[in-house]
Amino acid sequence: MHIYDVVIIGGGVIGTSIARELSRYKLKAAILEKEEELAFGVSKSNSGIIHPGTQNPVNSLKGRLCVQGNALTRKMSKELGIDFKEVGELIVAFNEEDRLKLVQLKNEAEALGVPRLRVVDRAWLRRNEPNLSHEVAAALYAPTAGIISPYRWAYDLAENAGKNGVEIYELTKAEKIVSMNGEGFEVHTSRGAYRARFVINAAGLFADDISRMVGIDDFKIRPRKGEEFILDKKKENITNHLIFPLPSKNSKGVLVIKTSDGNPMIGPTAEDVDSKVEVSTSDEGFKKVLSSVQRLVPSISGNDVIAYFAGLRPASGEDFIIRHEAIVPGFINVAGIQSPGLTAAPAIALMVLRILKKNGLSLKKKLFFHTHRKKEIRLFNIPLSKTKRLIKKDPSYGDIVCRCEMVSAKEVTDAIKHGAKTLDGIKFRTRAQSGRCHGSFCTTRLMKILAEEAGKRPVEITKRGKGSEIVKEDRSNG
Repeated sequence: MHIYDVVIIGGGVIGTSIARELSRYKLKAAILEKEEELAFGVSKSNSGIIHPGTQNPVNSLKGRLCVQGNALTRKMSKELGIDFKEVGELIVAFNEEDRLKLVQLKNEAEALGVPRLRVVDRAWLRRNEPNLSHEVAAALYAPTAGIISPYRWAYDLAENAGKNGVEIYELTKAEKIVSMNGEGFEVHTSRGAYRARFVINAAGLFADDISRMVGIDDFKIRPRKGEEFILDKKKENITNHLIFPLPSKNSKGVLVIKTSDGNPMIGPTAEDVDSKVEVSTSDEGFKKVLSSVQRLVPSISGNDVIAYFAGLRPASGEDFIIRHEAIVPGFINVAGIQSPGLTAAPAIALMVLRILKKNGLSLKKKLFFHTHRKKEIRLFNIPLSKTKRLIKKDPSYGDIVCRCEMVSAKEVTDAIKHGAKTLDGIKFRTRAQSGRCHGSFCTTRLMKILAEEAGKRPVEITKRGKGSEIVKEDRSNG
């Protein structure tokens, strides 16, 4: 029996953020993740926007935590060596009525504490965003909006938490939770039982299922599908900012999204669905997204799109659910964390720690905490002169495995050493397979490297875990 002070169910950006904060203290904590790797749930489909806090109600939990999280992300990204880029956002208006709505958004955001907001006019937009539609009359400019890699954010948080003592169990699905009459819980999983005084439910789309295991059944996660479309990296500078339309009740709308890795994205759609696993894209979704973004940036073409994908957001009501369940002492729900959950994650983690302390967990800081993590090298992010110096030190930097994204064999082996076990794990960490050829050039080489590094046969290599093997084993000859 594994015994801990705190067990976190779910290894996405919320679970890993909480784990990293817990690792500052003298206690035993663990993450239980059902997938082959961390961040393979909701987090893998995140657009990577660090929101400033401009589109949340003043009295909302998500609004307050978004503003706090924006500031915390900047600090933590420096500590963990991950690229955060402050690019700013523009929420656009096409007429005077919409411009008045921008003023209302500005007032609400300022009440939350969002700094340096201003409404900019058509002349400012022509100078600073020349590809924007000339029909746009004004925009709310929020300079503190930024972009980050959501996958590497989760991986780096987890790696730092692990270095500070948190234990991480993958392929460990919670199947039953037994309350021990006020003495903690036993979490029975696909890989044995784990006992803990406190259990934190950060299970994303499946948070309602986990909550029902302890008898809490007062919320339901309704998946909200968002289809998004990735543009060729040649379009990296088609906009200088994140471009938003005016938000609706259920969605921030269809956006033009700059990303930390260069390829812009357009989307998402927002469709409430029943399935928690179905992530197909559609011609209807593509047409809707393309027509919406062409109203914002007319020069975007369907020919610019190199990849389609869809993600599911764990929608549940109007606000986040973050609370200690008094009728099941020691159980904390962190559920319904949809946008701006990525931004709010560091602030959510601090809120959860306050809840733990209030309910009896002793938080004694360690004498030594590994705050910093060495920044990883990405060839696509550095000048050629630096690449040449790296190759002189280690020739494997000159062995280019993925030509589209300029990923070297060294980066691939480093990703495997840092925890990648699948082709998607390598992709999320390095961007290999993310270019226009979709891995046509590099997949077999990546399989070979992964098999060699992991001591596996090529037929055992998967895209994202069991059931997604790339090569089917031929057993016809016995």
